[in-house]
Amino acid sequence: MLNIKRYWEDLSVMQINREAARAHYIPYGDKEGASSGKRGYSPYYQLLNGIWKFRYYSSIADVPADFYEAHTDAEQWDDLIVPSCWQMQGYDQRHYTNLNYPFNVDPPFVPTDNPAGTYVREFNIADEWEAKEKYIVFEGVNSCFYLWVNGEFVGYSQGSRVPAEFNISSQLRPGKNRMAVLVLKWCDGSYLEDQDAWRYTGIFRDVYLLARDTVHMKDVFNRQAFDEGFARAVLTTEIETTGSTTVAGELEDADGHVIASAQAVIDGKGALTFEVQQPKLWNAEQPYLYRLYLMSGEEVLKFPVGFRQIKVADGQFLVNGQSIKLKGVNRHDSHPELGQTIPVKHMIQDLVLMKQHNVNTIRTAHYPNDSRFMELCDEYGFYVIDEADLETHGMGIAGPDWNQQSVHRLSANPEWREAYLDRIVRVVERDKNHPCVVMWSLGNESGYGVNHIAMAEWTRERDRSIPIHYEGAAPINEGLTDTACLDVESRMYTSVPDIVAYATDDKNTKPLFMCEYSHAMGQGPGDLREYWDAFYNHPKLIGGCVWEWSDHGILQHAEDGKPYYAYGGDFGDSPNDKHFCIDGLVSSDRKPHTGLLELKYVMAPVVVKAIDLQTGILELENRYDFVDLSHLDIYWKVESSAQIMQQGRLSAPNIAPHHSDKVTIPYQLNQADTEVNLLTLSFKLKQETKWADSGYELAFAQFELPVEQTAPKKAVFRPKHPLHAAEQGQLLQVEGFDFRYVFNLASGMLQSIERNGVVMLSAPAQYKIWRAPIDNDAQIKEKWQDAGYDRAVMKTYHTHWNQETDGSIHMESSFSMGAVGKFVLLHGEAVWKIAATGEIAIKTDIKVAEDHPFLPRFGLQLILPQGMEQIEYEGLGPDESYIDKRQYVRQGRFHTTVNDMFENYVMPQENGSRYGTKWAIAANHQGMGLRFAATEPFSFNASHFMPEDLTAAMHTYELKARKETIVHLDYKMSGAGSNSCGPELLPEYQLNDQAFAFELTIRPIFSEDEE
Repeated sequence: MLNIKRYWEDLSVMQINREAARAHYIPYGDKEGASSGKRGYSPYYQLLNGIWKFRYYSSIADVPADFYEAHTDAEQWDDLIVPSCWQMQGYDQRHYTNLNYPFNVDPPFVPTDNPAGTYVREFNIADEWEAKEKYIVFEGVNSCFYLWVNGEFVGYSQGSRVPAEFNISSQLRPGKNRMAVLVLKWCDGSYLEDQDAWRYTGIFRDVYLLARDTVHMKDVFNRQAFDEGFARAVLTTEIETTGSTTVAGELEDADGHVIASAQAVIDGKGALTFEVQQPKLWNAEQPYLYRLYLMSGEEVLKFPVGFRQIKVADGQFLVNGQSIKLKGVNRHDSHPELGQTIPVKHMIQDLVLMKQHNVNTIRTAHYPNDSRFMELCDEYGFYVIDEADLETHGMGIAGPDWNQQSVHRLSANPEWREAYLDRIVRVVERDKNHPCVVMWSLGNESGYGVNHIAMAEWTRERDRSIPIHYEGAAPINEGLTDTACLDVESRMYTSVPDIVAYATDDKNTKPLFMCEYSHAMGQGPGDLREYWDAFYNHPKLIGGCVWEWSDHGILQHAEDGKPYYAYGGDFGDSPNDKHFCIDGLVSSDRKPHTGLLELKYVMAPVVVKAIDLQTGILELENRYDFVDLSHLDIYWKVESSAQIMQQGRLSAPNIAPHHSDKVTIPYQLNQADTEVNLLTLSFKLKQETKWADSGYELAFAQFELPVEQTAPKKAVFRPKHPLHAAEQGQLLQVEGFDFRYVFNLASGMLQSIERNGVVMLSAPAQYKIWRAPIDNDAQIKEKWQDAGYDRAVMKTYHTHWNQETDGSIHMESSFSMGAVGKFVLLHGEAVWKIAATGEIAIKTDIKVAEDHPFLPRFGLQLILPQGMEQIEYEGLGPDESYIDKRQYVRQGRFHTTVNDMFENYVMPQENGSRYGTKWAIAANHQGMGLRFAATEPFSFNASHFMPEDLTAAMHTYELKARKETIVHLDYKMSGAGSNSCGPELLPEYQLNDQAFAFELTIRPIFSEDEE
């Protein structure tokens, strides 16, 4: 057995021989190389990524005693690429858990059979490095590791997502060298890393060598100060050196012009000062970066300098004196094939998508991200809540007393103080020079106690310029009132009424930050607009971060080769939290869900109000914090009957941030001869940016113009032909000029529709109240099922029919719906009227039984035969929409297909419905089909899956599309909300009507019948 000290269960040891935490930088050989920002341009940087020799052991007890020494059994070692998570390379158990620790809770102890991975790598050292000090940097290793070089023990480190640096000068020799690393899956630090994520292990971030001058700059801290009004900025660069050396500094603007310089001899500690008159300030909308070059000996260091001031004052969050809103998302490191090993291109893909969808803030949930990610946030312009690698969530459910003791146990235990401090020290020291950082976060969901207070006090002493955040100190943790060390009040999933109550209570002096809100799991979220209305209406509400950015599915392939994304339990992992990791605004492969589109337009930078639509006068509100609207063009069009009648483009007026002004759209109001004119405005970028092409839309608005309809729509010609109706047993046969309908008198429902021999209904119509539960139905789903909503069937009490004097056929029925063993859920009266034209008019009156949960939906389900694939509708589109999730869709006439209406969520659920539909057509390729319309806009859905199909399936690959087209015509469907983790669905979005009437029409059509 390997003879090493058990540091992994020793609370007094976080590291052995690890260098003190410092600011992130790479030393370069000249200014030109440093300016490139490319690490490979440095002669003092040597990347050790690549193939390493690797062996996995299910227990550290099985690791050979001499593995780190010279070996002759290389053929028994595997090749493993570094960086990587070894679970994604075929080793160990893939495991997803949210709350539970994946081992017995006995801090600081971890299982005796602690899985281990041994890594070996041979490498050469350049001759030019001989006189240099040489360091090895591990950017991220989960969870702890021991290091040997050339058979000599170097050191130990734990803390998974921050760098560990060692001076290995004395262990290295010229030419070829051998490095060995022992990585353990668990250590006492694992109790502080219980984040909601797949549990990955290994050397998962970059490994590299640095060569340094014998006397060199060790650490740099750029501190800023401003005159009133930001007329002058003073940059004080505090420098720590390993000895006496001359340090010269040059501050360049973004165009490469040196605007300030300084020089000093620094011995241990010293500073350089740079003054800038009328500095260009950094913010997320205008991420202007100066470049600071520090030169000492043969080395050049480069740091981005974004002059900005972050303050909390008067209950508001101020950037450069401006009260702003944090339009944020929570982002885990997540890649569908690499796990937590994130390529730079993947980081950029995330940031580009965020910018395109009006996101300006990222909370690094729940640990520091790769240092290059921080550099990209500086460059692209994001506010970052930089979170320490700290979460003890599992403590709260390991015992019976969540609020009073268990969840706080480690945070309140002084024995863990140094472990907590280590977590904040290393992230603050690494990231202290990044302008993107606007808050330090003490971690996530770890209760609250003296150790958090110690973290905050150290942070404030080290860096008073950045506010401190920690949600775990929220009032839900009763009895813990010492929160003076925190600068903002932070909450999770608090309801809109409750945050408004906070904002309007004068006793609350801190700004409120929703570090998590609006849970974006599956077909959601659906409560974004209400939150943002509150944020904008109350200065004390400074915004928040949606949970979360991306699904965490792992790409897999079914037996038939069909790809799908796996989640908790799919690999036999236990305990697991199933698909709770599939909760993002984008899919695992970064395809935006409709929830992200909703977020984009809810947080849009331009809001439009109609002042006088008769003359085209509108008011534009600029919701940017720092830029005017002159970088946008306004594209406008007026449509009638889906035809563009007028259109144009004009430059957006130069409206200052947080201000409004009027604009006139130069259309001429014409009288439409068929339908209401529709004005659409689209706000698009004038010029290309780093994250979008010119012409990219950031906001839109629509208005119905005040046009009086002067001419009714011309009716389709139908021959005058009497209707014939006759009973045949339980069936009522109704025949017209070119159509034939069949009603089932026992059920009181339409059974068949034919026109010119074309069958247009392949099963009897049914009333439906069940929808395939969406993820955000998690809290109500059980109540629905207990009430029998998922198995409700009709009971028809009586049916009678007659032919009216005008020749139309009337059929009336009385029915109820309920489930076996349950009281009746609702009673209904239905009247079906068939006109000589072939149009079927249906009126349904419903009374819902009391003391039942709100209904998922109510409407008519029709099953159309194979081939009814073409869909046309007027209403909101082109994407799915729901009563509380429709800010991103717009009015229009849309053509699509049944397949294209399907939204492919990892966990199959209700999807693809269109709220606010005026009429819809489902037809075959020849235009033969059914037209649906209602007196009031309705919810329309066409799919190849029954709700029961979606309910039963656990993965998309389990779905088997039906040949038929299943149409739902809903009076109403309950909203999406975010109640998988967030607050209850707002009452106004629940189908809780106790009595209602629903009227609609169905007409068989051929293409020549329509407009």
